[in-house]
Amino acid sequence: MGHFELTVPENGTPLLVEIPHAGLTIPPEVQPQLDVPPDAILRDADIYVDRLYERCAERGATRLAAKLSRYVVDLNRSADDVDAETVPEHPKPRALQPRGVVWRMTTDGRSVLRKPLSYSGLQKRIEQYHRPYHDTLRRELERLRATHGFAVLLAAHSMPSVGRWGHTDTGTRRADIVPGTQGRSTAHPEVVDLVDSHFRAAGLSVRHDDPYRGGYTTAHYGRPSEHWHAIQIELNRALYVDESTAQPKQGDFEALQKVLLELVACLGALTLG
Repeated sequence: MGHFELTVPENGTPLLVEIPHAGLTIPPEVQPQLDVPPDAILRDADIYVDRLYERCAERGATRLAAKLSRYVVDLNRSADDVDAETVPEHPKPRALQPRGVVWRMTTDGRSVLRKPLSYSGLQKRIEQYHRPYHDTLRRELERLRATHGFAVLLAAHSMPSVGRWGHTDTGTRRADIVPGTQGRSTAHPEVVDLVDSHFRAAGLSVRHDDPYRGGYTTAHYGRPSEHWHAIQIELNRALYVDESTAQPKQGDFEALQKVLLELVACLGALTLG
């Protein structure tokens, strides 16, 4: 568990908050394989999302936060989400795309890897970093479901305020909050509606599934028929951080943190059939 932090409150609620992309750590054994400047690591992280949700255990939610940079492994991708340019030896590569479970290109088009990974190198990253995280996530969801009859997974993310190069909404100002549920298919309607009304009541704009519909974690663990309910929540970074300096906005940060903690409490109080 050295690469992620798990906090389990006593007498907790059915809610689990997972934070896969706020980490900045690159282990010494991976560092020689990368060719990225420090500013890129920060730019492509969901900066401070772990701090925004750091007190959610006080509201009864289990919290799982990764410490690793997504340049090591992207925990919101499946283990087989790999293309042939990233791992030429992969026996079943997917269609070409530069940001799978291992990134070979930053969001602004710079190279991440010094050279393509070997298949054994990919397997090592999966076994060391990806599998332990998801084994823990799955175990905790099973525990919550066994205890409460259901579990709610909040996948906590943040996004640039304006669509970047290579995104479907390049140059477009984004909503304050983007809940992703794959077309309302990964969670009970009460979960989706509660999230929507909570943020709107706080004076924030909400746009569902646009431009993010929920990644691997949401799609994989969002199984309402099995009493697992998953929703991805993207926060517009301009709400809480100065994007030019990557520094938190004093006052705004604390205000958003309060809104999120109230959401955590409300989701934890749900009773779902």
